[in-house]
Amino acid sequence: MNIQRKSKGFTIIEVVLVLAIAGLIFLMVFIALPALQRSQRDMQRKTDLSRAITAVTSYASNNRNALPDTTNNAAWSTFSNSYLRAGSVNGVGGDTFMDPSGSDYVFKTTGAPAASFDSANPYIFVTGGSTCNGEALITGQGARKVALRMKLEGGGIACVSN
Repeated sequence: MNIQRKSKGFTIIEVVLVLAIAGLIFLMVFIALPALQRSQRDMQRKTDLSRAITAVTSYASNNRNALPDTTNNAAWSTFSNSYLRAGSVNGVGGDTFMDPSGSDYVFKTTGAPAASFDSANPYIFVTGGSTCNGEALITGQGARKVALRMKLEGGGIACVSN
């Protein structure tokens, strides 16, 4: 009498196929993850620029519509400590105003965003008498206008104005 046994389990081809599919899925996730993280950091930077322009508006309403001196980096440093770091004393303690990379934002009243992003120097460029049109500046808009621009990690420039 012939008794046939059926062995239960997976064949080597089935196991290799499942591992190959799982490997492709992991590869796609690891390729997409850095781009997603970069996008999230850039979104935070845009939110921080909006927060800064709101603080500029608050400063103007407290100072008879005057803005901090748009040619003086120290004036913007004082502004940052007073209006963007709630609860701080001389910029120490309280709320923070820093780039998602961990460096403090620095307001610069001269120059323009560099060609590439530098996480060690997350500058916010201040241009007085200007407004934004997308990434571009429109100058000659009056003494009570200011544009804040920042280079983004994923490319491009974020620009907001009052």
